[in-house]
Amino acid sequence: MLDATTRSGGTATAPPQAAATELTVPAPLPAPVPAGFAARCSRGLLSPWSRLSLLVVLLAAAASSVLLFEPQRLLANGWPPHIEGGAAVVLFAVAYGLITVAFVPRPLLNLAAGALFGSEWGIGASLAGTVLGAGVAFALGRLLGQDALRPLLRGRWLKAADGQFSRHGFRSMLAVRLFPGVPFWAANYAAAVSRMGYLPFLLATALGSIPNTAAYVVAGARASAPTSPAFLIALACIALPALAGVVVAWRKRHHLRGR
Repeated sequence: MLDATTRSGGTATAPPQAAATELTVPAPLPAPVPAGFAARCSRGLLSPWSRLSLLVVLLAAAASSVLLFEPQRLLANGWPPHIEGGAAVVLFAVAYGLITVAFVPRPLLNLAAGALFGSEWGIGASLAGTVLGAGVAFALGRLLGQDALRPLLRGRWLKAADGQFSRHGFRSMLAVRLFPGVPFWAANYAAAVSRMGYLPFLLATALGSIPNTAAYVVAGARASAPTSPAFLIALACIALPALAGVVVAWRKRHHLRGR
């Protein structure tokens, strides 16, 4: 039955109850988008402990390669033999830097540099390799290990070392490089875990490594004349800083224990 409005030719309207029913019907919600497998894998791979695990794997693989192939012997014998002059110096410096990341002792490489290239070129190649190796190790430690290892710095000695590197980065690293005793790789990764800046680390490494590196290179260059003044002076420059480092460590032992 039509109402009066319809009969008179007006516009028909819906009953109030029907209009209310139409207004209260909720719109369909979008289906939740599940987190993708790639996103979960990305978060897992970028976590601090995953990155630290990657660093450990890389260092273990590098150390295993050094033990297997012994590249330090190849460098000491002048590998590769068909390259000479400046190219050989550059190649030696690059190889020097890469294998020091894999824990090859620097004194052995410095002696080889002196025997292969003489004092001047040997010092240049060794210092370039030293800075390169330190920079690579610092970058790896900072990128892959810092976030996971910093929360673990709870021991007294660890906190003391971290505080020195973080607050007095340049002079602390300079002292470490000048006075032997701390392994090269250990200083690199300790500095990387601290809040030391990249540029102060490299500058301190370059300057602090000059005396010890030069002494070993000169000793390698003059090894054929062990009674020459240059060889004896080089030996003295190797022994005196080592003795000074022992004395300083002995005098500072009570200060470190008190922290």
